[in-house]
Formats: sequence, C-alpha cells, structure tokens
Amino acid sequence: MGDNFFNFSLTTFNRSGRLLQIEYALNAVRNGKLSVGIRATDGVVIVTEKKMPSVLFDSKDVTKIEPITSSCGMVFAGLMADFRVLVRRSRKTAQTYKLTYGENQPIRELVKGTARVVQEYTQSGGVRPFGVSVLAAGYDDDGPHLYQIDPSGVYIQWKATAIGKGDANAKSDLERRATAGISFDDMTLDDAIHHALQTLRTGVEGEMTRSNIQVAVVDSTRKFRVLSEEEVQDFLDEAR
Repeated sequence: MGDNFFNFSLTTFNRSGRLLQIEYALNAVRNGKLSVGIRATDGVVIVTEKKMPSVLFDSKDVTKIEPITSSCGMVFAGLMADFRVLVRRSRKTAQTYKLTYGENQPIRELVKGTARVVQEYTQSGGVRPFGVSVLAAGYDDDGPHLYQIDPSGVYIQWKATAIGKGDANAKSDLERRATAGISFDDMTLDDAIHHALQTLRTGVEGEMTRSNIQVAVVDSTRKFRVLSEEEVQDFLDEAR
C-alpha cells in the first residue's frame, strides 16, 4: 500500500502513526494571516492582520474577530468559511447554555464544546478536518482566559501565543520577552496590547495601519469588544 493512500484517507493512520490530512489542515492554518493573543492580569487581547488581497474589497465588510458571547470572542488563522461554521456552532451552544442557566457559559466549557466539534471531523468518514486554528479570549468567574484550538481538536490555555503565517517567529518573540524579565502574569491589559502589536509587527509585511489590523479586548467588566480604528491608531502611535 503506497503512501498516496494515506494522503487521501482521513481516518487511517500512516505507517508513522500520523494522520496526514490533519497535517495538511495545519498547513492551511500556517498560510493564514498572523494572529497574536496575550492574557494579562485584568483581561485578554487578541490582534490580527486584516490585509485585503485587492483594493477593490470593502474592508469594512470583512472581519477576522467575532464575538461569541458578551464576554468571549474568537479570532482565526486559516479558512474563513470554516471559521464561520465554528462561530455559528459556538454561538448556538453558548445561547442554549444561557437560556438554560441564565448566565454566560464558562469559557473553558465553551472552548471544550467547540474543540469537540473540531475533533469529530478528524474521525468521521466523508468529511475533512477544519482548516482553521482559533484563539478564544474570554473572562468569567475564574478570571481571564486565552485558549487555542487546533484542527486536531486539541485545546490548550496560554499566557501568550500566535497562530498563522509566521507563528514560529512570533512565539519566539513572545518567549524572548518572557525570558527578558517581562512577566505576562503581572502585565496590565494596556501593556499587553502594546506587546501584542509589537509581536504582530514581526510577521506583517509592510506598515501596520489601523485599517489592516484588528484588535479586540475583554477586561474585568466581562465585555468583549473590537476596538475602533481610532483606538487602534492611538495604540499604534504609542507602540512606535
């Protein structure tokens, strides 16, 4: 049996014990625009590149960051259509929880449910893995949270991380900051925004402007929101 058989089989391990279709899905993620997330003491920030492939696009109608509940939102790297499916599923699950219990779903439970959907697509016939990785930022009774969900269905909580094209360099930059004495555990949200923008700059071709990046935060008020272009410009000016 040749290796080509395993290239097209989602549910069959190859001789090395790998599912190649999941690795190909990760390649789709690495081809996506860079996104960075940092968890601070009083909130979480997620930033992403939103460069349009053509000047004919209406950038105001394109967003890479989506709210899931009033206290949680997600950003992606990879295939936008796949991300929309996960956003719809996550919103439906979160709304069901709120109608049942009268409060927002805990962030870990919301992420676990989304990751379960992703994992099911790695072991079912007639489907393909999700070609997307997601950063979920939220705030609940246990404080701020930053989770990453991968095409394999694995979900991990991070202090700071990056996904998309150039994620290895971005993670190296975050690790360099940590080893240089910068503590993410003691960082304020404003400082986290500055560090996130500086790290994003390592993977952005050309100049970062308020129109080609997006920034979203959730703080101790438990309100997830995407910053306006004017607010983004203020942080860009301070980060220079």
